[in-house]
Amino acid sequence: MRPRPPVQGRGILSGTGIIITVLAGTVVALLVPLWSYAERPPAPPEPLSARTVATPYGPLSEQDHDFLTTVRLAGLWEAPAGQQAEQRGTTEAVRTAGRHLVDGHTFLDRRVREVTARLGLPLPNEPTAQQREWLTTLDQAQGEEYDRLFVNIARLAHGRVFELVAQVRASTRNSLVRALADDANTTVLDHIRVLEATGYVDYASVARDLAAGPAPTDAAAPTAVPSAVGPGDVVPVMPSGAPASPTFTLPPAASSPPPPSPAPTP
Repeated sequence: MRPRPPVQGRGILSGTGIIITVLAGTVVALLVPLWSYAERPPAPPEPLSARTVATPYGPLSEQDHDFLTTVRLAGLWEAPAGQQAEQRGTTEAVRTAGRHLVDGHTFLDRRVREVTARLGLPLPNEPTAQQREWLTTLDQAQGEEYDRLFVNIARLAHGRVFELVAQVRASTRNSLVRALADDANTTVLDHIRVLEATGYVDYASVARDLAAGPAPTDAAAPTAVPSAVGPGDVVPVMPSGAPASPTFTLPPAASSPPPPSPAPTP
């Protein structure tokens, strides 16, 4: 019997051989990246920026530091301005707003001094040039003009601080700064509400000034900060006549709804 001639397509070029070759190539393609990844050294930790420092409570950014300074500066001028409004305001609403500013910033000043003492950071003991101008303007005003100036200057300043508080609360990685931002958010919002409750806020003017950005000497600008002193030399914000240990507690984060009215008696 004559031998059968070889069938074309047998061997590695046959259909079965092609399938096996493709499968083998797929397995190699899957395994090579895994081997490469397993042998790769672990990625180094994210480096801190030149203006961010490590602390036991998490990284402290430049914005965090500016926030701490801004809280301190706010108390240095708003506490005395609030005390003045308590005495010179011509309406009960203005006097109430002044009292809230005194209580709130006395509380926040104690908190920021606690935080910066734990972080070993300096703080200013004097308000900025812009803040001193505001106090001088209020000193020279009388009557209803005083009420309007106090309310609108304080409302503008709180609007600027409120923006910074939100940015810091959203981005900080430092637990002490985060907790202070929570307290500042509640306190500043309370102040905004009581100032608006006076009926003297010029919303168009406030919106225009906020859109224009902070003045070069405003509290939010680090270059405007007066010389700072070490934690042990920081003078507490304490309005004259205030108790040595203020008992101020934070207002609620949001106003509670009024209780329902009793049903009419049939």
